[in-house]
Order: sequence, then C-alpha cells, then structure tokens
Amino acid sequence: MILVADSGSSKTDWLLAVPQQEPLPFRTGGLNPYFHTEKEIVKILQDQGAALVAHAAEVTEIYFFGAGCSSPDRHEILSNALSSLFPKAYISVDSDVLGSAYATCGSEKGLCCVLGTGSNISFFDGEDVHSGKHGLGYVLGDEGSGTWFGKALITDFLYGNMPGDIHALFDKNYGLNKEIVINNVYQKPAANSYLASFAKFLNEIRTTEYCQSLLSRGFMEFIETDIHSYPQYHKYKCHFVGSIAYVFADELKALCAASNIQVGKIIRQPIFDLLQFIVSRDARS
Repeated sequence: MILVADSGSSKTDWLLAVPQQEPLPFRTGGLNPYFHTEKEIVKILQDQGAALVAHAAEVTEIYFFGAGCSSPDRHEILSNALSSLFPKAYISVDSDVLGSAYATCGSEKGLCCVLGTGSNISFFDGEDVHSGKHGLGYVLGDEGSGTWFGKALITDFLYGNMPGDIHALFDKNYGLNKEIVINNVYQKPAANSYLASFAKFLNEIRTTEYCQSLLSRGFMEFIETDIHSYPQYHKYKCHFVGSIAYVFADELKALCAASNIQVGKIIRQPIFDLLQFIVSRDARS
C-alpha cells in the first residue's frame, strides 16, 4: 500500500491508500529535520502515530513531502527514521514545496505558493520544482504567512498599536505580556509555530479595518517580494496551499486580481490531491 505524508512545522498529515476502500487519514506532530533529530522523529511517530505504524507490514511505498526537507542530509534524517519503522517500504523524501506543486499544478507549468505556518514559492515546469531565493524561514522571510501575521499581531499588541477594542479582545484571549512572549520566542523551541498560533485571531476580527489593513499588508508583501520576483508570473496560474491562503482566500484573490495574477487552486492542505497525483502517476508508469 502507498502512504503519503505532507508535513509542516506544526503537523504532519498522512494518507494511506487502501485497496477497495477510502484512504485512511492519520495526523502526527510536524516532522521537520531542521528542528528534529532522527531519534526525535521516531519517538513522535511511536507516541503519536501508533495507529499508523500498526500498518507498517502492509506499507510498500512511502512518499514524504515536508518542510525542512530541501537538502540530501535532511532527506537522510527522515528516510532513516521512517526506515526503522517501515522496514519493508520504498521511501522517497522531498520538500513540501514539490508536494504542493504536485497537488496543485499536477503536470502543468505554474507557480506554487505556500501560505501556512510559513511561506514559500516555486516555479513548477511540469516535472520539477525550481525554487528561487525565497523560503528564508520565519526570522528572515515567511512573508504573508501565519508566522508573519502572528508576529505582527503580537508586536502591535505589545507596542500598543492596536485599536482599543481589538487590544482588549486580544488581551482577554491570550493574556500576554513581554516576558511571556520573550520566553516563548527566544527560550523555547518551535518559535515559528508559537507565533503562527496567533494568526487565528485574524478571523475573529476579520471585518475590522485593522484586520483588513494587516491582511493587505502581509499579502502584498508576499506578492511583491515573492510572486513579482518571477518576471513571467502573469503567464502562469498561481496556486496557493495552506490555511492562511484558504481561510482568507477572498482577500488574497482580490489583491492578486489587482496585481494581474491568475489564481489557480487554493487548497487548505495538499494531502488528498497529493495522494491522487501519486496514485495516478504510478498507474501511468
């Protein structure tokens, strides 16, 4: 059986193709080899993915697409961890960017954008992904991502730059102060996921001028920094993957239309489209 995984920094979605049945879904924590060692990945799967690992004897192929899997040494960390739990399976590890391209572009040329916890963009030529100079992570990049918006919300709150009613609501929801934020961002692991967790507040204040202005600023930063860096961007469909793109699709599409960007698919998570692509590709081979 074929097992496909789509992993971000916060979570990993798994889908197991079962003959004559609907695919079986599983979820574990994010498995990012930049933040997790081989042993830590194995432990996460054993602790959180026991139901998945129970199918190990039946799994013959694993296609893992994840954040932080953009170099051979990072591939090896994931591959070794998966091999120890799924010893009978052929294992392929690649970047979440390629997985998103397969899920959105299929076999057609296009731009694939990730707007979730982090952000990224790549050009897909129908076979391979050509990553550009982006994907710099939450410290240097991640324009228009959950992390970007979370950071903007927290800094506006701590600096007193939120409108009074929104400031009061944010304070009621989270009860933050400078010490709490500094501790979570600079002392604890997974600061990117911590920052991104605050982006859900945007949906609570979505109709406010403050929120619409912040969404516009974040998405335009992504458009100008990432999409416009491809000179031929207007010739191809631009697809989006991720919770931020999906939840705020109306605002995103309006800004793209104003910037002469052809919007293609906008999907929350690529896992179902990704499995369909992999199974169809195997059938054609």
